[in-house]
Amino acid sequence: MTEVFEEHRAVLLGVAYRMLGRVADAEDVVQEAWLRWSAADRAQVREPRGYLVRVTTRLAIDRLRQAQSRREAYVGTWLPEPLVTDFEATVAPSQQEGAERAVLAESVSLAVLVVLESLSPLERAVFVLREAFGFPYAEIARTLERSESAVRQLAGRARRHVAERKPRFEVDPGLQRDLTERFLKAALEGDLQGLVSVLAPDVRLVSDSGGGAKAPRRVILGADKVGRFLAAVAQEGVRDPAFDVHLLELNGGPGALATHGGRPDAVFSVDVADGLIQAIYLIRNPGKLTHLQGVGE
Repeated sequence: MTEVFEEHRAVLLGVAYRMLGRVADAEDVVQEAWLRWSAADRAQVREPRGYLVRVTTRLAIDRLRQAQSRREAYVGTWLPEPLVTDFEATVAPSQQEGAERAVLAESVSLAVLVVLESLSPLERAVFVLREAFGFPYAEIARTLERSESAVRQLAGRARRHVAERKPRFEVDPGLQRDLTERFLKAALEGDLQGLVSVLAPDVRLVSDSGGGAKAPRRVILGADKVGRFLAAVAQEGVRDPAFDVHLLELNGGPGALATHGGRPDAVFSVDVADGLIQAIYLIRNPGKLTHLQGVGE
């Protein structure tokens, strides 16, 4: 029983996280799916993977509906909880390679998760199951207890919505990492010119503190304004001996974790296209960083 569940845990976590945008919520949903699985009459379950994905998706839809009302009262901009991506263990099945792996990485990016927030729970479920994991329409229809034609309509609406709003991405991981490293180096050295040189003219900085830490509540636009803000923040940190920065992979791309006295203080993640950083996501909400304790040490 346990071995069968563990075999599919990565897929379940991947579905739940893409549905909810929070690591803790995704883990809670998967734990509830385990309880349902342990109590089920498994002799009647012909396809464990389908059963477990079905249970996980329905639980995630219920939790997402509850969360949406709470997010309406959120202080400032809401961003998904950052995830340190280890595709072998956390986000995707280990057999996924090449183009499929790239799709999984993009579907877990902060930018795409932000766009998914604007979908209805059913549209989001269809998009995640179809576009990220490639489930057949018939299987999705059984999962959602909808007709296959209705699921195809939901998929079409969701796909068009995401395509209209999804930012462009640089597909070269080497270039992504190089730009991120240059960006961090310039910020930490207070090199405003070097910092601006890697930013797109219309770059956006989006921050999420949830009211629990100091961070801009409005989007900062433009290379000069974003560069000056980041240089000032970085220099303030550099002067503090308890401050440290760790480069790591977040949500399928390069990012950075800033710590203070060993505790997670802020996460930076970037979108790259046309050889420049197009958007920067700054997460300082303490409740979204606790799971990063010890990362980078």
